Amino acid sequence: MTRYLLPAILCAVLFAAGCTRSTQVAAAPETAPARVTVTTGHATTRTVAASISETGSFVADETSDIAPPVAGRVISTPVNIGDFVKGGQVICELDHRDAQLRLDQAKAQLEQANAALRQTQSRIGFSGQGQFEAAGVPEVAASRAASESAQAQARLAAADAKRYENLVATGDVSRSAYEKARTAQETAEAAANAARQQYEAALNAARQNWGAVENSNAALDAMKSQLAQAEKALADTTIRAPFDGYITDRPAAAGEYVALTNKIATIVRIGSMKLHLNIPEQQAARVHVGMTVTARVAAYADREFRGRISAVNPSVDPNSRVFILEARFDNPKGELRPGMFSTARIQLPGGEAAVFVPRSAVIRDKTTDSYQVFAIENNTARLRVVVIGDIDGDQIRIANGLTGSETVAVSSQGALYDGAPVNGAGRPSDASRK
Repeated sequence: MTRYLLPAILCAVLFAAGCTRSTQVAAAPETAPARVTVTTGHATTRTVAASISETGSFVADETSDIAPPVAGRVISTPVNIGDFVKGGQVICELDHRDAQLRLDQAKAQLEQANAALRQTQSRIGFSGQGQFEAAGVPEVAASRAASESAQAQARLAAADAKRYENLVATGDVSRSAYEKARTAQETAEAAANAARQQYEAALNAARQNWGAVENSNAALDAMKSQLAQAEKALADTTIRAPFDGYITDRPAAAGEYVALTNKIATIVRIGSMKLHLNIPEQQAARVHVGMTVTARVAAYADREFRGRISAVNPSVDPNSRVFILEARFDNPKGELRPGMFSTARIQLPGGEAAVFVPRSAVIRDKTTDSYQVFAIENNTARLRVVVIGDIDGDQIRIANGLTGSETVAVSSQGALYDGAPVNGAGRPSDASRK
């Protein structure tokens, strides 16, 4: 019996020992996280100029989608996307052979019209100088002189016939002499009438020839108009930049046929940029043209761009209850680009309370493109996502995320996380006490 009892007792002892060891391992305390020693600063509140903060996007001062004035086949496109072009610089060449032929034809027709005009002018002896006078035409002048001479001969013959008539009554001349004088009078009057008709015919011919000159002048003007159209058609095959700017798109390529509705290129003027902001209707009475606007963009996170309100849309969108405000910014270096998202602040008259922290307290999270601050509460770091504003020396304004009463970490943020214990031996930095 003893032989069976000893193994049982041994098993019981081993089981009890294992349970005791397991209990001891489970009850062992976990290792506490290491405390991070940080230097701290204080958030402060002070009065600054009042402002309105809104978001918006930059747009180019001018944007032009350039279409060809005439249809044709592209033979060259001497610009590429990103090129800066001056106003009047060639950006596309179309096939101009047909236009050149039409121009040559118009020039030949103009020469013909000039020759026809000179010919009609020569018919009436008009040199093209001064006003036209029909009486000055040689044929008209000769006919007029002949008519006047014939009329004088007729008057002389009439006077002779009258004298012979009186002499017949007194018996001083014979009846036959009188009849001869009457016949001479009738002949002279007939000649005068014929000369007058020739003069009138010459005058009418001169007037008709002058009408031909006027018609030739009209034909010449028409040819000049056609020549101008042909010159324009040739010039239209060379497409030029309408203003100084950058090429942002160039869909046309050599060999392609383009119609009037096709786009050759897009050019933007960015020497001056416009920022469009959506302003709530509650702020309508507080903003007006000329106010200063400061803007920030992600590409230049530490810089502010200053501009002024250039236009305020008087209409409020009935759905979103906002209106569009336009601010204009000088952009001589092209740093601001169309489409950039911006956080902008409109400076208003008066003042308002603003929260500031040391610049070293603010860190940027590149993953979320946000700004963060670690507030120290009861020796524990608390992560706060903030919206930053103006920079004033070594202080930066916090537009949203802090109340102004916090103690913030200004060092060792890389080792911190939300809830991390911190070493209370840290002291406020000199910058935070200013």
